[in-house]
Amino acid sequence: MWFVALGVATMAVTAASGQREPLSDSPSGSAATSLHTAVVLDTVAQGLEVPWALAFDPEGRIFVTERPGRIRVVEKGVLQPQPWATLAVRATGEAGLMGIALAPDFASSRQVYVVGTFPAGDDELVNRVLRLTEKDGRGGEPTTIVNELPASRFHSGDAIAFGPDGMLYVATGDAQDPGDAQDRQSLAGKILRYKPDGGIPDDNPVRGSPIYAIGLRNPQGLAWDAGTGQLFATDHGPSGFPNERFRHDQDELNAIVAGANYGWPRVSGRDDNRRFVQPLAEWTPGIAPSGLALYTGSHAPWRGNAFVGALKGEQLRRLVLERSANGWGVTGEAPLFAGEIGRIRAVAMGPDGHLYFTTSNRDGRGEVRRGDDNIFRIVTP
Repeated sequence: MWFVALGVATMAVTAASGQREPLSDSPSGSAATSLHTAVVLDTVAQGLEVPWALAFDPEGRIFVTERPGRIRVVEKGVLQPQPWATLAVRATGEAGLMGIALAPDFASSRQVYVVGTFPAGDDELVNRVLRLTEKDGRGGEPTTIVNELPASRFHSGDAIAFGPDGMLYVATGDAQDPGDAQDRQSLAGKILRYKPDGGIPDDNPVRGSPIYAIGLRNPQGLAWDAGTGQLFATDHGPSGFPNERFRHDQDELNAIVAGANYGWPRVSGRDDNRRFVQPLAEWTPGIAPSGLALYTGSHAPWRGNAFVGALKGEQLRRLVLERSANGWGVTGEAPLFAGEIGRIRAVAMGPDGHLYFTTSNRDGRGEVRRGDDNIFRIVTP
């Protein structure tokens, strides 16, 4: 597997004036080739507070979670002033209101799924998957679908998404207890798979268990390849803590296989141990990969590429994926908007065929810019 740096020329629309201005890219690596693509960045919404995840309904509305506990809606290009719903989450550290997914039958059911962190007594925290139902343009009737998911101020996960099989996938962090990622009695550090009602599918790797894959540290992005149905996930590497054996960096992009073990905390990043599935990409220095989308729009050079939101790396990372007889690999990667707009978290394909993403500069770790936080849309040729 080899990597080539791809240079991408970019343009942005500034929030204040609407004028397009060039954004510089800094291709990494010593290699070889340059791919120039004119990119226009539109500002869709401003003034959000730590937007964590995006979802789109059949009518073109954008649903976005804010970590303090609000679900907001962008309708006809306007961020609605009143939240669609507000949930009493415990927003602390990296935890709070996180992933969002609309039911596959949303057009008729009007159901929206979210995952958030809630108080559980004695300063304990718990993550729960809730289902809300829209009525008269607002979300109500919150119902707990999955309870007692591991939670902590840090490494709390939690991305959710419906797969092409109609099942609900939940990515959980190790909740600051690395050993739990290898413990099959714990739901921490896993990819979980549920029925939409919270039941356990009969064809899960272990009958009666929601566990789909193990050995992850803090996965925050889930996305499927449209052609093959292959699931991919981002994962944050270690941060140098004593219980992580003082390791650093080694962020990952993984191809998720049912029943597979991705190694954390026994290994991190690429390793020769054949017991564990190797990542498709490893980032050292770390970029803190978060949201993930596979491009399905009309711009042919990007089709099938993975786009990863990087928090610490302050960029949108493009990876060229390739499938061969030996499985999936990454044949090239490059940063977009590196250092230009700050921390990038949510990434999603819109029903209009364009790629959307959010900044997360108000999460306590970023430099707040005018208008933050934003939802952006990439317009390609």
